[in-house]
Amino acid sequence: MNRCELSDQELVNSYFLGNEASLEILINRHRSRVFSYLLMVVKDRYLAEDLFQDTFIKVINTIKSGSYKEEGKFIQWVMRIAHNLTIDHFRKSKRFPTVESGENQDIFETLNMMDPSVEDRMVTDQIHRDVRKLIEYLPSEQKEVLMMRHYGDLSFKEIADKTDVSINTALGRMRYALINLRKLVAQHQVILSS
Repeated sequence: MNRCELSDQELVNSYFLGNEASLEILINRHRSRVFSYLLMVVKDRYLAEDLFQDTFIKVINTIKSGSYKEEGKFIQWVMRIAHNLTIDHFRKSKRFPTVESGENQDIFETLNMMDPSVEDRMVTDQIHRDVRKLIEYLPSEQKEVLMMRHYGDLSFKEIADKTDVSINTALGRMRYALINLRKLVAQHQVILSS
């Protein structure tokens, strides 16, 4: 059978067994989709090329180590790696912002006042998902107050009425929820945007 007619999984197995040409077929088969996605998100050809290479280095290392488990389609797995590497890139770049300012220039003039970019929204969405998962670890009373306040947009009086406690108790639960959430964020190394 012609190697180009093999399924992704058959090519992965062939590559794992040492057939380097199988990897080349996989990369060529999915190059356009992965690179187009990266270019659409990062809007920089050189950065997209770097992330593309990093994606397939991770693919190669995972397959060679025997860690690849087929849980769905190969391309979905590759796209998830590309997506995660993109998020990691933007998180790292946010950690070390650089501002160039002339001697007599107001630094606030250099701040970007436009709508958030696709990258910013991706990072923010990922942070929200990470924090939402961590909220599940809070004690139930604290989680309840935090969810009602931040996701239900209820006042502390409304929360107190709904949970049948005093406003001071609701405020206290919220305070402890935030303290505990900060600890969880630190433990799980979730990077919050500033």
